[in-house]
Amino acid sequence: MAQPAQELEKMPSPDHHIEDSATGGAGQQQTPPIASDLEQGRGEAQSKLMRFYAHPWTQIMLISVICFCLPGMYNALTGIGGSGQVDPTVAANATVALLATTAATSLLIVGPVFTLTGPRVCFLLGGWAYALYSGSLLHFNHSANGAFVIAAGAVLGVGAALLWIVQGAIMTTYVDESQKGRAIAVFWVVFNFGGGIGSLVSFGLNYHSAAGTVGDSTYIALMVIMIFGWCLGFLICSPKHIRLAQLHAAVEKEKTTIAGMFRMTLDTLMRWRVACMIPLFFSANVFYSYQQNNVNGFTFNLRTRSLNGALYWFSQMAGGLLIGLLLDLPMLSRPARARLGWAFVFVTGMVIWGGGYQFQLWQDGFFAAGGKQTLDFKDSKTAVGPMFLYIFYGCYDALWQGFAYWLIGTESNSTSRAAVLVGLYKGLQAAGAAMAWRLNALQLAPMKQLAMDWGLCIGSLIVVLPMVLTISEKTVAEGEGGAAAAEQRQEEKLAEE
Repeated sequence: MAQPAQELEKMPSPDHHIEDSATGGAGQQQTPPIASDLEQGRGEAQSKLMRFYAHPWTQIMLISVICFCLPGMYNALTGIGGSGQVDPTVAANATVALLATTAATSLLIVGPVFTLTGPRVCFLLGGWAYALYSGSLLHFNHSANGAFVIAAGAVLGVGAALLWIVQGAIMTTYVDESQKGRAIAVFWVVFNFGGGIGSLVSFGLNYHSAAGTVGDSTYIALMVIMIFGWCLGFLICSPKHIRLAQLHAAVEKEKTTIAGMFRMTLDTLMRWRVACMIPLFFSANVFYSYQQNNVNGFTFNLRTRSLNGALYWFSQMAGGLLIGLLLDLPMLSRPARARLGWAFVFVTGMVIWGGGYQFQLWQDGFFAAGGKQTLDFKDSKTAVGPMFLYIFYGCYDALWQGFAYWLIGTESNSTSRAAVLVGLYKGLQAAGAAMAWRLNALQLAPMKQLAMDWGLCIGSLIVVLPMVLTISEKTVAEGEGGAAAAEQRQEEKLAEE
């Protein structure tokens, strides 16, 4: 965010804030003339620690590792197909409950909660729900209590909404505008490494298993990792302490009153550019149910489903890295990078979904021959094509979501405004996915699910194109403070003259 150099020089840094709290502020109280070497050394160590802690990339890595442990492990679980159960109906209905509560919470509750409590408290309120869901599946292995799994899924929906708003706000505002693509890439690599590792663990634990469900050890291992990830949330740093000039400028423009918060929310949402992104947001996860249950869950045996899950999430790492670097190419302007990113996502989508159509024609015949849930990775002649398609599906998911997050990052440098946009994104994303999972639970024909997913993805890219074509080189000041802030800056300029 552009600001006069004089204002940025006057802006207090985190170091100034920490050190002045003990001295009453620079210029108000002189430093004691005599200080022990021990005290000076301790102060310097604390200052260095604070600088490291409040560095934007430290927080990007922290939220990435947290998501490695929480949604990363959850993705490892769902990527197996049916959350590791033979009958995916209970898992599908639990996912519908999860996505329904995520949609409602993201759209109506999480934005105000984030603005009032900050990222740390917002995360801690919901992150524990991931371990609850894994525990409910462990309980289901012994009691077949589907109602508990569905209820845990609903609770997780609220917790996931709280986590993803924090993650999205940090990833899109805690780094400089020229580095937002790289922040998305780093996050996507670390986060999906969790899904990949979790799936490899499941693959190893179930390699010799003849059962159709995963063992207790899989669920217990995932629970332990999830609890550890929740504990890391205590280290999340507030935006006001982050060492980034444009973030400080945005924070100073944010409204802290209840009325101001609602005005800011409405101002953020009631823009034609945001309206163009609505179909893109809605379509972001509609393909999960078809890919995870119909492609992976119904085609392969248990150990191959686990292996495919690992390859799916590892390919997401590659996709996230690719789209992140593409959107940060230094030789191109930001408008040019936006158009390049759009074209890349559009073309790869047409190619990959076209391959999915060929697979679906093959799968119908494979099932007719009695091959449901029997294909093993050792049957290389038959399995290689479907396995590579599933890998490309994972890569495309990362391309899609990385591009969507980058578009959000072009709209504002304010964490509160980013939280509102991410809330809209996650709410619509969850609503679209809930619809798709419900259709999957009702056993809609796989070819119809494929056609729906393909049409929504490509159609939403066409709708968002006007927004992509009007992206500016820099996010202008009005993106943070609105008309009132613009008027205030004009008055300050006149006063100086």
